[in-house]
Amino acid sequence: MRLPELHLRVGVLANHGVLQGKLRWQPMMDYLSERVPGANFEVVPLGFEEMSQQMLNHDIQFMITNPGQYFNLSSNFPLSWLATMKSRKHQGTTFAIGATIIVRADSNIYTLNDLRGKSIVASGPQALGGYQAAVGLLHKMGYSPEQYFGDLRFLGFPLEPIVYQVRDKTVEAAITPFCTLEEMVESGLVKKEDFRVIHPTLPKGYDCLVSTQLYPNWSFAAADTVPTQITRAITQALYDLEPDDEAAISAKTMGWTAPVSQLKVIKLFKELQLKTPPPPLYQTVLKWMERNKEWGGALLLLFLISTVYHLWLEYKFRQKSEFLIDTERQLQDKALQLERLQSTAIIGEIGSGLAHELNQPIAAITQYSEGGMMHLNNSGRADAETYEILGKINAQSIRAGAVVHRIRGLLKRRETSEALFDLDEVMNNAMVLFATEFRRHSVEANITTQGTPFNLKGDEVGLSQVIANIIKNSLDAFEEGEGDNRICVNVSYQAESVEILFIDNGPGLLRSASELMASFCSTKRDGLGLGLAICKDVISQHDGRFSIQNCSEIDNEQALPWQQGCAVKIVLPKASDS
Repeated sequence: MRLPELHLRVGVLANHGVLQGKLRWQPMMDYLSERVPGANFEVVPLGFEEMSQQMLNHDIQFMITNPGQYFNLSSNFPLSWLATMKSRKHQGTTFAIGATIIVRADSNIYTLNDLRGKSIVASGPQALGGYQAAVGLLHKMGYSPEQYFGDLRFLGFPLEPIVYQVRDKTVEAAITPFCTLEEMVESGLVKKEDFRVIHPTLPKGYDCLVSTQLYPNWSFAAADTVPTQITRAITQALYDLEPDDEAAISAKTMGWTAPVSQLKVIKLFKELQLKTPPPPLYQTVLKWMERNKEWGGALLLLFLISTVYHLWLEYKFRQKSEFLIDTERQLQDKALQLERLQSTAIIGEIGSGLAHELNQPIAAITQYSEGGMMHLNNSGRADAETYEILGKINAQSIRAGAVVHRIRGLLKRRETSEALFDLDEVMNNAMVLFATEFRRHSVEANITTQGTPFNLKGDEVGLSQVIANIIKNSLDAFEEGEGDNRICVNVSYQAESVEILFIDNGPGLLRSASELMASFCSTKRDGLGLGLAICKDVISQHDGRFSIQNCSEIDNEQALPWQQGCAVKIVLPKASDS
């Protein structure tokens, strides 16, 4: 029975681009597929970081790269060199990696010292020939590479744009891998006379100028996950590759030989302390969990439980915090209510005392007026005008007594008396009561009535007090000496209720309605803050609705005679037996 064929991926540095990388190395993959039984090879052109990442992720099993990257990867991942490539140039040498620093031929840069503060481009920080070798040269000559260049940029692969940057005067110098400039000149991409090499040397037996010392050539490396028989077969196939083989010609190699010493690379890295950034944390965690699945599962479960527990604690903490805040708010409200109740109790006692003290003079006025009326009748000298005056005095004294008892009843929360009464009469009496005040403040007041009038059932005195308080507030809102002060009262009788709307053109509310209707809240210097609170209480006892707002806040502004001032609205239900 034939075993399934292994598909093996080989990462190669795509220093001239992905397409060129595939064209260069695919024949080599075909060669290995023929020589290694049971294996099929695929070329994967990659950059430095991509190759490192794919090797760590086990996405590739082999790589063909420079010894610098091998040295960096071997500290984090087990690798083994299988063979070192012999260069097709330079008489087949195995030391063919170095850095060439180039400038334009007309540049005023001639030495390494002239590079200080200049703009430089290179392929990448992990490129041995494209950057690290040049940094090692500067370090040996006593320069500090980190602060040496004025502007250093890495362009990655392919290499050709690095040379073009110098040609087009975008930068002042470039660090290129050994022989890059000569290969581009040979391909007709650039002209040799346009460039100059800084710190040039031409080693014996070599065909290209180089600025640094030379390091071992690219090598073929394998991951430790590859079976031993496969690596053995690949190594033998690489050693057997002939220089005239199509795979060798395409890969630009004279063949492969045993891995050469990496001592020069190790010394370079030790001098510069060059290190590839450690792999991402999640990669380290995943690799550890692969090797320790049981512990990894337990830790993951513990982490999930801890997270859920933390979220639960946070939820309970937030819940308790909201409860405490709400409780604190309730306590503050209770304290305020207690303070108001204490104030109410004091006002109640004062009201009771006033009612007791005022009842006697009011009763005396009532009796004197009644006695005067009786005296006029008995003497036979009744004067109609005098009799009418005494009657009005008697009526107002009776009304004053009722008002005093009503205030006392409100403060002590006594039951109010209910009886049928005529709302129009109550409204007219209130307007007559303030006639003098209207004249003194130059106020134009009028009442308009709509619908068919009907009687209401409730406390007539209490409702009179509400109406009087509302009109008094409007009068207080007008400034002294200010003209064109108006109060408009609209009484609208509807099917099941009556709506009373008081409108003035004063300055309007200075606080919110909810604040003003709270007990002991007043905008007047000498006010007690009880007027609106009592009004709201009286209307509530009549199963009605009481609201106050600025005219500008009313939705149907077109129905109002003006848009500045205050509007008080009272809605009272129709008496069932009216």
